[in-house]
Amino acid sequence: MRPTLRQMQYIVAVHQLGSFGLAAEAMHVSQPSLSNQIAAVEAELKIRLFERGRGGVQTTAKGLEFITRARRILAEVETLRGVMQSDVAFGGRLRLGVLPSIGPYLLPQAMKALHQEEPDLRVIVREENTLNLDEGIRNGRFDAIISTPEDHPNTHQHPLFLEPLWVAVARDHPLARRDGIGPEQLQGQRLLTLDTGHRLARIVYGIAGLSGGIVSDDYEGTSLDSIVLMAATGAGIGILPDLFARRQAVHRSEVHVMPLRMQDANRTISLLLPRDHDKGPEQPLATILRRSARELTLQVIES
Repeated sequence: MRPTLRQMQYIVAVHQLGSFGLAAEAMHVSQPSLSNQIAAVEAELKIRLFERGRGGVQTTAKGLEFITRARRILAEVETLRGVMQSDVAFGGRLRLGVLPSIGPYLLPQAMKALHQEEPDLRVIVREENTLNLDEGIRNGRFDAIISTPEDHPNTHQHPLFLEPLWVAVARDHPLARRDGIGPEQLQGQRLLTLDTGHRLARIVYGIAGLSGGIVSDDYEGTSLDSIVLMAATGAGIGILPDLFARRQAVHRSEVHVMPLRMQDANRTISLLLPRDHDKGPEQPLATILRRSARELTLQVIES
């Protein structure tokens, strides 16, 4: 029966490495053997998975679809093996995706507490934007993600906390003498945010609509640090999430940082898992994350 799990691994490896030779080396087989196995799958399914050219190996459209589904199957098999061999939560290995604006500030103490409670649980953390987190939780690349729940429908959701928004302005900005601003101060102001791959950008567009502010595509930031730097040059008012603002931005000498006092100027952060996951193992993790958020003086959402 084709494709076998091993053949799927070969095909995923070629796609990841962009080379039959490198894939064969990584999989500890000869290149002819790997090539023959992939050719057998192509013949069986009557499709072409890869195109070879001077620029290397290119994955076809059908190949991309195959790889997306193969990754999901391989992840399920790996999870099955782990669950059957271990009594530890998540089968002893948790692949956790998290927003870059959350991970560095919430996870250090949370992971320390998780290790104390689950010493045999190995946690692999990756920081990615909203769109990539959603792709990862759906294709099995992540076991759980920490993100904004609106962007991940049809997942099992554990709300953790509400995160308020702050603003950053240049030291010589007319608003820099205030200890907080409301929607009336945003009218006519240029608002700086991340690109639209992030939920924060959509929240900022909503704030602009309610306050009369302006969000320009010319000033999309690639990171929260870039938003601070643009605000420091007078390019506009940077909109920042609470954890980054209080843990990092307030210490920056080139900007003045203050709370945004506006209704619904916040975002919900949740722990999200695939809809078909086995319920139970995530509860200790959700509890630890809420406890860490509470210690950071965030408004925790009790389950």
